[in-house]
Amino acid sequence: MSATATSTPPPAAPKVAGGKGGRTRRLSLPVILLIVAGGLIALSAVRAITGAQDLTSAGQISAALSLAVPIGLAGLGGLWAERAGVVNIGLEGMMILGTFFGAWAGWQTDPWLGVLAGIVGGMLGGLLHAVATVTFGVDHIISGIAINILALGVTTYFAKLWFNTGEAAAKGGSPKQSPPAEDITAITVPGVSDWLADIEKHHWFLVSDLAGILGGLVTNLSLVTILAVLLVIGTYFVLWKTSFGLRLRSCGENPIAAESLGVNVYKYKYIAVVVSGGLAGLGGAFLALVTSHIYNEGQTGGRGYIGLAAMIFGNWRPGGLAMGAGLFGFADALQLRSGGETVHALLLLLFAILVVIAAWKVYQKRWITAAISAVIAVGVLIWYLGTDTVPVEFVSATPYVVTLLVLSLSAQRLRMPKADGMRYRKGEGK
Repeated sequence: MSATATSTPPPAAPKVAGGKGGRTRRLSLPVILLIVAGGLIALSAVRAITGAQDLTSAGQISAALSLAVPIGLAGLGGLWAERAGVVNIGLEGMMILGTFFGAWAGWQTDPWLGVLAGIVGGMLGGLLHAVATVTFGVDHIISGIAINILALGVTTYFAKLWFNTGEAAAKGGSPKQSPPAEDITAITVPGVSDWLADIEKHHWFLVSDLAGILGGLVTNLSLVTILAVLLVIGTYFVLWKTSFGLRLRSCGENPIAAESLGVNVYKYKYIAVVVSGGLAGLGGAFLALVTSHIYNEGQTGGRGYIGLAAMIFGNWRPGGLAMGAGLFGFADALQLRSGGETVHALLLLLFAILVVIAAWKVYQKRWITAAISAVIAVGVLIWYLGTDTVPVEFVSATPYVVTLLVLSLSAQRLRMPKADGMRYRKGEGK
């Protein structure tokens, strides 16, 4: 019998959940733009119906942007680590290190040196995580939790040591906060900001909403915010458009195969996790030097974890991560602006979304899911019609409610790196 007749047929291509042929379908740019346009029209309609003018105001958008930046930077750090196969639950601790060392250096010297110190502080946390997980094979979750606890303990100790004595105490320092640092330069596009503000005041359908959103993006914009946007764009080009990024991502997909092709897997994992810590540290420094100008104990408020949620929502890609960070930043800004009326208006939008989901599930003949969505939609509508606002406590919980909703709705389309969180030992690919 010939070799051709006895040869084994090639294995079938591995299937990934979702999409035709088992492949995950990614949204094209025109579809994404249509979704964004549809969302903007829906927000404008809700604002016009409810009279909640703050929903798309420049002030709301500006606050949302400033709160989205640290979440986005933390999520970007998680993306770097997990694309190399290392789960980084320690982002919260690395952000804490960034807030502390950023504020410590910022009030004594220059706020930009504080930003650099915050990055370095986060990188030290990332290096510790890399040593534990990559070199010693410690479980990634355990190592991340340990770093969170260690960072909190270290900063609490040094805050009492450095901020509660001498010159620091005389300038307003205490065991729980640092003296204030100088402001980092913020820019406003001259002429454009005022023009957009005039259009926003007319409350025209869609036009004023668009003006409010654009006005929030060009008014009182911190230079660190611009840096964060450039880092998101740069991450995409580095990880998806360069040979370095291809090698790094191969370590998160199949490190054994990568090593067999000559990739130094340990080196790329170390680079990714240290960069991850630096980005989280920059997010912490933003909180300390841009948002509040001081270090406060508990300042991060779980934003490292929300950053991970934004990364998962974005399917481990920079563009989706940025959208997730913006969504969470918008929800977080509501509590700062006493957004009871705004959150109440969003209940109407939530009702509409649930109705659409129910109709789509009926079309797919998923009757149970459709029924659940319809029942929840009726409950939300009753809540909206029976109240004029929502309790302050619910407004404060809105970012976390949004986190749970987003993760539950996006769970079916996720595709994490295949070797994410798996232990790897040098030499396995030889």
